[in-house]
Amino acid sequence: MTKPKVGIIVGSNRRESINRRLAKALANLETDRLDFGWIGIDDLPMYNQDLEADRPETVRRFAADVGHYPALLFVTPEHNRSLPAVLKNAIDWGSKPTDKNVWRGKVAAITGTSFGAIGTAVGQQHLRQILGILGVLVMGGEAYISFRPDPVDNDGHFVDESKREFLQAYMDRFATLVTKLAGTS
Repeated sequence: MTKPKVGIIVGSNRRESINRRLAKALANLETDRLDFGWIGIDDLPMYNQDLEADRPETVRRFAADVGHYPALLFVTPEHNRSLPAVLKNAIDWGSKPTDKNVWRGKVAAITGTSFGAIGTAVGQQHLRQILGILGVLVMGGEAYISFRPDPVDNDGHFVDESKREFLQAYMDRFATLVTKLAGTS
């Protein structure tokens, strides 16, 4: 039986992103049930409708990458109590033109981490709202992770057992949802 495919989108373009580290650790939790791949967003130009007629190659690659996955895992920081500009830019590119919205019909989960006490709570709420408008079914439940102390190492392994247990349960729910709704196509 083929495992459902899940594209991971990290809402950060930092080389040493703590959200990228968290995303690796999350993927490591579900390798038996889900087939993960990475969708890059850091090379996309700023969205500009003037470029729609002849989309840049990076945008075509991005749209094809998102189209390849029936399910998505968003792992994102929070910038000024919202989602980062690099992630909003990617969402805008994927939603245009409206009849070619690559987000519609996807299943998704959202999480993220920051050094603050409430993790990325507010940014995740904004992302949930945007994705819902675009036709993405976002899994219920919340996973706001404070990155104090470091919950994962640089290789994507949890060092904080309580956070690993919490996120294992979150990812188990996501794997069940993806298997039910996104299937194995």
